[in-house]
Amino acid sequence: MSKGSPVKSVLKAELLAKIQAILVDDKARIEGELAKFSKPGQKDSAGSEPIFPDYGDSEEDNAVEVADYEANLSIESDLQKSLRDVDSSLKRILSGEYGTCKYCKKIIDEKRLMARPTSSACVECKKTIAQEA
Repeated sequence: MSKGSPVKSVLKAELLAKIQAILVDDKARIEGELAKFSKPGQKDSAGSEPIFPDYGDSEEDNAVEVADYEANLSIESDLQKSLRDVDSSLKRILSGEYGTCKYCKKIIDEKRLMARPTSSACVECKKTIAQEA
C-alpha cells in the first residue's frame, strides 16, 4: 500500500498486506501468461492483438492453427477476466473498500478472502447470486 492513502478497511493491516502481496504476484503471473497469447496492439478490448499461430502451409497445419487460435482466444479471455478481478481488488485495497461485500456491505470472512483474494461478495450474497443465475 502506498503511504498517505486513506485506508479505512475493517481488516487488519497485516492481512491486507498479505493479500495485496498475493494479488500483486497473481497480476504478474497473469500478465506473463497473457503475453503468450497476445501482443500489444489495439485489436481487442484489453488493447492486445491475439497471436495467430503459424505452423506451416499444409491444410493440416492450417486446421491446427485455427483450432489452436480458437482455444487460445478462450484462454486469453479467461486470463483477461482474472486480471480485471485482480486489478479491481488492488483498487479496493487502496480505497479501503476491500473486505466489504459490495452487495450487503458486511465484512467478508478472512478465510474466504485468503482462499479467493479477488472476492468482492460474502458467501451468502454469492450463493444468492448463483441461485438467481
